[in-house]
Amino acid sequence: MFKGSMPALVTPFSNGELDLDALKRLVEWQIAEGSSALVPVGTTGESPTLTHEEHETVIAEVVKAAAGRVPVIAGAGSNNTVEMIRFVEFAEKVGADAALVVTPYYNKPTQRGMVQHFTAAHDCAGIPIIIYNIPGRSVVDMTPATMGELAKLPRIVGVKDATGDLARVSQQRASCGADFIQLSGEDATALGFNAHGGVGCISVTANVAPKLCAEFQAATLAGDFAKALQYQDKLMPLHEAIFIEPGLAGAKYGLSKLGMCSEEVRSPLTTLEDSTKAAIDAAMAHAGLL
Repeated sequence: MFKGSMPALVTPFSNGELDLDALKRLVEWQIAEGSSALVPVGTTGESPTLTHEEHETVIAEVVKAAAGRVPVIAGAGSNNTVEMIRFVEFAEKVGADAALVVTPYYNKPTQRGMVQHFTAAHDCAGIPIIIYNIPGRSVVDMTPATMGELAKLPRIVGVKDATGDLARVSQQRASCGADFIQLSGEDATALGFNAHGGVGCISVTANVAPKLCAEFQAATLAGDFAKALQYQDKLMPLHEAIFIEPGLAGAKYGLSKLGMCSEEVRSPLTTLEDSTKAAIDAAMAHAGLL
């Protein structure tokens, strides 16, 4: 259903406002370059600093621009279950193909609380739900056993796993079944993730290098890990450089070098230090992008 290279889309700004023209350009470019799905309004889309109205506008515009050519997995996460339900219901209303729901951050629910939260996501709409497990940001970690419990629900179809623990893929195959869609949430380990049974990556780097990331994913899914390793060698410096500072700022800078959108981000984030820009320039050149 969902596999391959899926950019966690940035949200372009111009003078503090949404730049919808740039957003539409990004959608067209991503599809032309071979991305297999689009994931707007995740953390890379600056969801923490978007208003609810802006969040919904971006989802609607990406669905409209994609026009059914690739699936749209709408960011719909919140640590407030009522707010999350609003975003999932909106995603379904405007035609998104699935919703990405992060484990609730800051208020630190128990495993039982996470089951309650994600069951509410499942029950509120008819589109598939992908769990986003990222303990480094949310502080809570959904266990494979909890995920297995949720996977029994028909519309809880997969996970974006950003734990960085490659053993999780095998553990989640055991608890959730081999058909449960496992997507990496960490570019640098996506090669090993797919070798363990993953089927794709919701990627930050794919914002800047969509064709390379799509070809890398295609190689892994074809079982050609020697070819995939060649792509990994080309992309690894970029994976690292983009995350010297918050990854979305790195991705926006890279896109600005390609003339796709501005590097503008919203406070409390800042544009990059010159040393980080130089590292990204060198990594983009290494990957053949500049």
